[in-house]
Amino acid sequence: MRKGALGTLKKYLSEYLKLIDNILSSKPENTDIGRLKSEHLTKISFMQHERLVHFLVTMLVGLVLIISICAYVIEGSLLLLPLAVIVLCLFVPYIAHYYFLENSVQKMYTQYDDICKWEEERKND
Repeated sequence: MRKGALGTLKKYLSEYLKLIDNILSSKPENTDIGRLKSEHLTKISFMQHERLVHFLVTMLVGLVLIISICAYVIEGSLLLLPLAVIVLCLFVPYIAHYYFLENSVQKMYTQYDDICKWEEERKND
């Protein structure tokens, strides 16, 4: 996967999380909370899908890493060592990106709960 694609998703999600945090901190009167809640659920759904795909890819790369290390240990061929190093160099960024996605989706759940509380507060006023 291209670095630009990962960076773009990270930027997109970071900006979206900041936007929702700003809305929740200021709670503008003219906000359609129902629409905000619906759109947020849609974004959560998209990011859950993205997280699942990245989880599967990360596990596949991890499996290839384990296989290449085992092959090196069993065969003892120095030709397999560069393969293990290359796969390790891929695996580390995948872990970092998956970590970012996992934490961001968890934050989105918290934001959703805050939106629901805000909606309930507005109903009670």
